[in-house]
Amino acid sequence: MLNVTPPVPSFSVPCHMGDFQRLLTWRVSPVFQDVHVMIFIGFGFLMTFLKRYGFSSVGGNLLLAAFGLQWGLLTQGFWHLTDGKIKINIFKIINADFSTATVLISFGAVLGKTSLVQLLIMTVLEIGIFAINEHLVANVFEANDVGASMIIHAFGAYFGLAVARVLYRPGLKNGHENDGSVYHSDLFAMIGTVFLWMFWPSFNSAIAEPGYTQLMAVINTYLSLAACVVSAYAISCLVEHKGKLDMVHIQNATLAGGVAVGTCADMNIGPFGAMLIGFVAGIISTLGFKYLSPILAAKLGIQDTCGVHNLHGMPGILGGLAGIVAVALGKKDGKAAMQAAALASSLGFALVGGIITGFIMKLPFWAQPPDQNCFDDSIYWEVTKNENTDRKPLKQIGLHDCFSSGVNILKGNM
Repeated sequence: MLNVTPPVPSFSVPCHMGDFQRLLTWRVSPVFQDVHVMIFIGFGFLMTFLKRYGFSSVGGNLLLAAFGLQWGLLTQGFWHLTDGKIKINIFKIINADFSTATVLISFGAVLGKTSLVQLLIMTVLEIGIFAINEHLVANVFEANDVGASMIIHAFGAYFGLAVARVLYRPGLKNGHENDGSVYHSDLFAMIGTVFLWMFWPSFNSAIAEPGYTQLMAVINTYLSLAACVVSAYAISCLVEHKGKLDMVHIQNATLAGGVAVGTCADMNIGPFGAMLIGFVAGIISTLGFKYLSPILAAKLGIQDTCGVHNLHGMPGILGGLAGIVAVALGKKDGKAAMQAAALASSLGFALVGGIITGFIMKLPFWAQPPDQNCFDDSIYWEVTKNENTDRKPLKQIGLHDCFSSGVNILKGNM
């Protein structure tokens, strides 16, 4: 994905690997497994906090990730053809997982308000745009972003926010009865948090140069995450009633350090630098959940269900700015101007691409759920009867409706 990928010859599948390739694949495979767990378990369970939307959170995450990684292999491979073929190795499938992470971040911004068909449309368009921006950042600007603070986290967050703004629902301005959590749903979400927190050092070091540089990426991420937890807990106590902790802050803001340190994870910023980045990330993320999210919803019409702006957006920008400063101070070879260009490119592609994608998703034949049925699994999933006894009757909308409604629209235009 980035210019820090080791210069290992690509190979087709099936292939005959040399001893060096076998050794490298054997060493990197555990890292790939960690990233894979983050994508399918970490992101999936992190979004189960909604009390009536657990099936759609985990199940939708599985579908989008499985579909997205296939599409990611193609779109990213397009830029690296060898004899007209897309070569696959362990780093390519890690990068494919990375490409799906952008979609899963954006998924969090529109969680509960879109159909699976709409989300598949978003996956196709977003990964395509991501591949263009990633090629520009890595191969044209030659910027350093080993942990992808800019090209994954900031990009995915602002892409999702742009989509959410276009899909704004006035009927949800005053909230929705299902847009909230209960005790056990918050506990499930913490499973996702813990998996992400444990494996984030692997995420940020997966494509770093093997050896000392990769170890440095692990250590910097490790320390940044630890400092982030401390600041997130402290600020949550300060801003909440009677000094109590808010589970929303703990589920999300404790991860912001991993996001923010990504760009300079493999730079020689020292333990203090890594911890400072994580500490600041925990503060801005927690304050964002407490104060900024309500303002975005009320003033700008951005209904950010999971608060991706606070977990991925602002910490991603912080990571990009930290990378600019670190390169300017000589902590890594490169040009600070190119780091700034990479951040600007990621934000620009995200906002413009998200707006265009949002308008495409807003077309009337994608089976978008009505306001009263948002944040509810039973509109698309078979739900056990005793789980559904306290709900009002729902207007049932199956995925097949998007095709039938599309046919009707076409007939009407003939």
